[in-house]
Amino acid sequence: MNVCVFCSSSQKIDPKYLDLATRVGAELAERGHTLVSGGATVSCMGAVTAAARAAGGRTIGVIPQVLVDVEIADHDSDDLVVTADMRERKGVMDARSDAFLVLPGGIGTLEELFEIWTARVLGIHDKPLVILDPWGLYAPLRALVESMYDQGFTRANVFDAISWTTSVEEALDHLEGRAQHMRPSVEELGEATP
Repeated sequence: MNVCVFCSSSQKIDPKYLDLATRVGAELAERGHTLVSGGATVSCMGAVTAAARAAGGRTIGVIPQVLVDVEIADHDSDDLVVTADMRERKGVMDARSDAFLVLPGGIGTLEELFEIWTARVLGIHDKPLVILDPWGLYAPLRALVESMYDQGFTRANVFDAISWTTSVEEALDHLEGRAQHMRPSVEELGEATP
């Protein structure tokens, strides 16, 4: 699979988050997946891509020109796609990905999460979406969404559209399990053939 990882670009975070991104990149590569990332070399984005490559994985970076101009583009990516702006970047990342993994991050990560999550709830795509949150950064978000549901602001399938996990292995198992579940079986493919 092409697995898109949304994560932090902040350089002020606890090193444990960089370690988490490193473990994710290595595990993705070891399981034979291609990493789709934000195409930058800083913070968790840089850690996840460097680890994926070090473990023999393929990387696709998608970065807007404005960030290339400030010299943080990951020119070592197997495929570096430069977009006109952030909106185009998200569209390309979505189109190039089979699944989405969200690591701890800031408002940019939340924006990416909400766009993919909303599209999944609306049935625009059925790609797996998993949050990996070992230290509970997103616990208030989860509680907020539960409260929004309780008050009628969102649909029940908001919970079906996402998985919440706390370990790298659990997160990737969820991605692989949901992706496998969505693929047609050999029998289904045979029935569809005229």
